[in-house]
Amino acid sequence: MTGYGRGVFSDNGLEVTVEIKSVNNRFLDVAVKLPRFLSLYEQKVRELVAAHVNRGRISIWINLKGAEEEVNSFAVNHTLLSAYKNLAHEIKEKHDIGGELSLEQIMALPDVITTNAADSDEETWQCTKAAIETALKDLVCMRNREGAEIQKDFIERMNTLTKYVNCVDELSAYGPKQELDKLKDRVKRLITNEQIDEYRLELELALISDKIDVSEECTRFYSHIALFREILENPKSQGRQLNFLLQEMNREANTMASKAYTAEISHAVVKMKEEIEKIREQVQNIE
Repeated sequence: MTGYGRGVFSDNGLEVTVEIKSVNNRFLDVAVKLPRFLSLYEQKVRELVAAHVNRGRISIWINLKGAEEEVNSFAVNHTLLSAYKNLAHEIKEKHDIGGELSLEQIMALPDVITTNAADSDEETWQCTKAAIETALKDLVCMRNREGAEIQKDFIERMNTLTKYVNCVDELSAYGPKQELDKLKDRVKRLITNEQIDEYRLELELALISDKIDVSEECTRFYSHIALFREILENPKSQGRQLNFLLQEMNREANTMASKAYTAEISHAVVKMKEEIEKIREQVQNIE
């Protein structure tokens, strides 16, 4: 489901702004853009998202403002630098190696240049976490509004499907008997000069009647619609179950199509299948 959320949190001169966008996706796919010094918290960001969202491609942007002098100030680890220099002097004397350490080489040595941002990472993360949670609540609220509209659409389409099933059910209620009577008359006209085995004829007609009877399919279809409506009332995520029910509805519709013996029934089944496909496309967008 699509949605957008924004959260802002300020503390001690630091302002964190978080924007979250979601688009449809079968699975949960989270893309996070974090400041470098907060990269260690990426997994925690993903866990926060997973606690609120089950499906969708989620994009998160995090922006920090204020306290720049604190975040961007640097310091020299003089103790470590002295250790590097002593080690270099020892290697030079012991192995008779010439050369001097340049400024560029010194600054490239691991952990010689530090930033005091590391000291405030946890505090910054707590501010970021608060902004993320606000943005997620905003996102979920928007997705819920979209979900409510989709639910209304599903209910209307279930009403439409019920209408089509009713049409097939009514058309086929007396149709088999009428079709069998017509077939029986045609058979008798074709073999007027031969003796008719009435028992065998009735048996064959009964088999034909069973092949064109769709009452069982209609009953199962009504059951699927009722369960679909029941699931829609459940606040828990049920997208996969709805998709399974639609597959079963489509299966029943295919059986009806194979048994259709009039153009009216065929047309009703075609409309039924078109409606099922529209619903299936929409179900892919919900959790």
